[in-house]
This record gives sequence, structure tokens and C-alpha cells, in this order.
Amino acid sequence: MDMIMMSMLLLVGLLVLLGAGLWVAFALMGVGWIALSGFTSIPAGDSLATALYGASTSWELAALPMFIWMGEILFRSRLSEDMFSGIAPWVGHIPGRLLHTNILGCGIFAAISGSSAATAATIGKMSIPELTRRGYNREQILGTLAGSATLGLLIPPSIILIVYGIATEQSIARLFVAGILPGLLLIALFTGYVMIWSWLNKDEVPEETQHLPFREKLKHSRRLVPVLLLIVGVIGSIYGGLASPTESAAIGVLLAHLLSWKYGALSWSTFSQALAGTVKTSTMIAFILAGAAFLTTAMGFTGIPRELAAWIGTLALSPYMLLFALTLFFILLGCFLDGISVVVLTTSVILPMVEAAGIDPLWFGIYLVIVVEMSQITPPVGFNLFVLQGLSGDNILKIARAALPYFLLILSGVLIITIFPAVVTYLPNQMGQ
Repeated sequence: MDMIMMSMLLLVGLLVLLGAGLWVAFALMGVGWIALSGFTSIPAGDSLATALYGASTSWELAALPMFIWMGEILFRSRLSEDMFSGIAPWVGHIPGRLLHTNILGCGIFAAISGSSAATAATIGKMSIPELTRRGYNREQILGTLAGSATLGLLIPPSIILIVYGIATEQSIARLFVAGILPGLLLIALFTGYVMIWSWLNKDEVPEETQHLPFREKLKHSRRLVPVLLLIVGVIGSIYGGLASPTESAAIGVLLAHLLSWKYGALSWSTFSQALAGTVKTSTMIAFILAGAAFLTTAMGFTGIPRELAAWIGTLALSPYMLLFALTLFFILLGCFLDGISVVVLTTSVILPMVEAAGIDPLWFGIYLVIVVEMSQITPPVGFNLFVLQGLSGDNILKIARAALPYFLLILSGVLIITIFPAVVTYLPNQMGQ
């Protein structure tokens, strides 16, 4: 009971700080400070300094501003409009029309970055102003972005799958392959929902004004070539083993600048504006990450995640009930911690009980990542919500409400892979052991 009371007290404290208008990073640090000062004997100041330094010197963090810079260049060079113009003739007669470009764009970029935040920032930087200009429903613009950007955690290369593979001694290659079909499943669920919503809300979707023959569609699609070349350059450098994700991000920035120069959009003004926008967005994300790192450190010292996991283990649940309890547990942790921290703090305690229940550790890894995806759009610390708030300027509660249907769709994805585990295990089994 003390553990539950501590968790509720910290959650209420975070809500109070955020409700008072405190910056998100300061609110996270404040709750971490309360946790360390009130429930442990650990010096809060020393822990804060260590956590902030560790979070700001992470090599993986270097890819984030590079991908954001690429998005800024694409946005300011109007290549984003070229992308929409190239896709529009093909999706113009599908219910939902250009809303599908958010879903497909996030799915493609997820295969480039492996980061949910980078996916939300890059695709959002391009699509929010463009879809808003075209008159699409604001809530659906934000909802499709918030939900689809979570694919950055699942579709390979995924940083969180690498962390899970190392922690559990699972094959990272097999984990990557296992994430492909569930990723496509979530894309299908998001697309299906947008189509159904569009059928029910026809007045909210702008009318398609162009009715082009097939040859004209192909002609318009030529405007997609620059964007496709950029994607091929970035993805090819990763999957060809020529570059790491961070190095490929630098390649993406270079290609984006070359494309911008070729199409006459690169000038000192656009370059400096893109750089300033990159600094602003990257600083916002890095600052929140630093606050989250300190809160994660504090939660680790309080022992709350470990105690909650151990408490679940004492209940002697059936496999399905165990997964149900773990789903609630991970969603609760998502209110406090980022996804990688959830994996690091709980895997060593939870995996033995999972294996004892006869659950495949490979399957459990994908399940865990999908559940962690939900925490990315779960208030009050849903990281995608904060990224989109910084990009759009909309109220965090409005964005959370827009993301709610996609939270439920991801939850239905968890249910589907639980009933049909072959969705996860089929492709890895074709690879052999």
C-alpha cells in the first residue's frame, strides 16, 4: 500500500506542477527531487547533476537534431508540398485522403530514424502546416501524427529493441524481423480507422478537386522522386551497413541540402531559419529528455518499478491474466518514465516470471515495445504529446484527446498479437535459430 501511495503522490505532484504552468522539464525534475528527498537518503543534487550530464552526452541523442534539421530543410524548401502533391492523386479518392500521408510518412520515417520523437518532429514539421492549409480536421491531423509516430519504436532499426535484446540476450536481428509484421498491422489499423472516421464525418474532409487519368497521376508522381531519393539514401546507408543511424542522419541532412539547392530553394535565409528551428526543437526535446532522465534515476532509487513488478509476480496469475496485469503496469509506468527506462528498470524482474508462464521472450519483447508505444501518447508524460505541442502550439489536453483513438488502436494491436502470436513469430521462425 505504501508503494501505491508513493506512486499516486508522485503522479499528483507531477500533475500539479504541470497544471501550474511549469515547464515540462522543470516539472519532471521537481518530481524527481521530491522522490529522492522524501523517500530516499540519496543526495538529490548529486543525482541531478549526474543524470543531466548523462542525458546530454548520449551518442544516440546526436541523431535527433540531425533528423530534425533534415525535416526543417524539407519544410522550408517546399519539398514537403511536392511530396503531398505527388501522393495526392493516388489517395485523393480513398476515404481520409491526405490524412493517410501522416500514417505512411511516419511508417517510412520510422524505418529511417528508429526514434518516436524524431518521427513526430520531422513528419509533423512537414505535415501540420500543409494539411492545415488544405483544410483538414485539426484533431485528426494531430491524432494521426501522435499515433503513427510511435511506430519509430517498433519498425526496425529500433533503439528500444536493441536495449531489450541486450538485456534479455535475445537475437537483435530476430527482434528486428519480428517487428515488421506488427508494424504493418498497426499501420493497417490506423489507416482503417481514418477511413471509417472519414465515412462518418464526410463534412470534415476536404473534397478532392482533381480527377486525373492514370498517366497524369504518374506525371504528378515525378515530384515524389526527390523525397524517395532522400529516403533511399538514408535507409540504404543503414541497411547496407555503410552507416549507423546517427551517421545516416548526417547523410540525410546533406541530401536534403543538395535537393534544396537543386530546386533553387536554398538561400542564406532558409538555411539560417532551418538551423534556428532545429536548435529550438532539439533543445526542447533534449531538455525534456534530461528531466525524464533525472526522474528515471529517482524512480530507480525509490525502488517503485521493481517493487511493483515483484508484487505482480506474487499474484500467481495465468499467462493471459499476467499479460493483462503487465499491460496496466506498463501503462502506469508510462505516466512517469520514457520507454527505454521502463525496459531497463523492469526487464530483469519481469522476464523470469514471463518465462515461467511459458511466454516466448521474443514475442514478449515485441509486446513490450507495443505497450510502451501506448505510453508515448499517455498523459502526463507522453513524449509524443509534448513534441507535437511544441510544434503545433495546441493545448496538451487537446492533443491527448486527439491521440486517444490511436491509443485504443494500439491496445487492440496488443490484443491481436496476444490471440495470434504468429503475427510476431512467423518471420523470425523463417530465419531459423
